[in-house]
Amino acid sequence: MADAPNGIRSATREDLLTAMRSEAFAYAAYMLYAATARAEGRKEVADLFEASAQTELHGHFARLAKEAGLIGGDADNLRAAIEAESYAIEIMYPSFAEHAAAAGDTGAADAFTSARTDDVGHLESFREALLEVAP
Repeated sequence: MADAPNGIRSATREDLLTAMRSEAFAYAAYMLYAATARAEGRKEVADLFEASAQTELHGHFARLAKEAGLIGGDADNLRAAIEAESYAIEIMYPSFAEHAAAAGDTGAADAFTSARTDDVGHLESFREALLEVAP
């Protein structure tokens, strides 16, 4: 099996990326759960979710990202962000919105279209930043 660019086996890197997606999802979900608990007046539950979310991000995700070689210098990080946003804008969100609309799931189609619009702004900002970092 071939090695990934940072020297780990490609299958291991794929496992790291899968685990990172899970950790990132848990972080986001726990933060939303915390907001709901706080809005319902359950500070202790909100604090529990927030503390767990911080562990998912700063403990688990960060360690996995280091092992996967995810983080580079500013120019490399900006290029990676540009690549990810470009994929979301050009391929992922249009396809997902089309599938949702065809299924009659207009709320999901609108959510995909809205996220794509936001990502266009992110892409433009990342491109501008890259010109500053690596002209």
